Amino acid sequence: MPLDKFGIAKRISRELRDGMYVNLGIGIPTLVANYIPEGISIMIQSENGMLGMGPYPLESELDPDLINAGKETVTLLPGGAYFDSAESFGMIRAGKVDLTVLGAMEVSEKGDIANWKIPGKMVKGMGGAMDLVASARNIIVAMQHTNPKGESKLLKECSLPLTGVRCVKKIITDLAVMDITEEGFLLLERAPGVTVEEIKSKTAGRLVVKGEIPEM
Repeated sequence: MPLDKFGIAKRISRELRDGMYVNLGIGIPTLVANYIPEGISIMIQSENGMLGMGPYPLESELDPDLINAGKETVTLLPGGAYFDSAESFGMIRAGKVDLTVLGAMEVSEKGDIANWKIPGKMVKGMGGAMDLVASARNIIVAMQHTNPKGESKLLKECSLPLTGVRCVKKIITDLAVMDITEEGFLLLERAPGVTVEEIKSKTAGRLVVKGEIPEM
């Protein structure tokens, strides 16, 4: 069966390495904070001014003033810090973030990402996405493989306005794990019970399949 949003977040957590500084975007990426593997220490940075963000709080830990960039209540780990937005984006633009995990509406086979403009809806602005994709050392996209209409979100070329060009390194969807390569989307893993043929049928861009593809 395809992964749910929690399964996607759990799979992304396997990409974390000890000592990383990580920024988690709004939506599925924020769930990754709940699945940090034991034995590693990472610092999660939130562009609204937090470093050392922890998992979602229990009801007894709720603090309405402690929120992430998506306006969700969060926790702060021991040693965490608060600062203003200007300092936060100074960290991002200076390349201090090792890994950024973002959601997306579309990703192209070249690694272009479109994730700030939602068709048919008013959007206040692109937020910090453009700074993040221009500055992070590594960018992973977490998203559903298809949109609500069943159309592929993995395309030859993005149709929506771009957030960043040739910046995405890896994509983890409800169906598959893929790297961006010169040849296109390189299929690395498939969700339990999902076939390679299903992934092919739901990928509009070039999908590269080499050998036997293991389950996640």
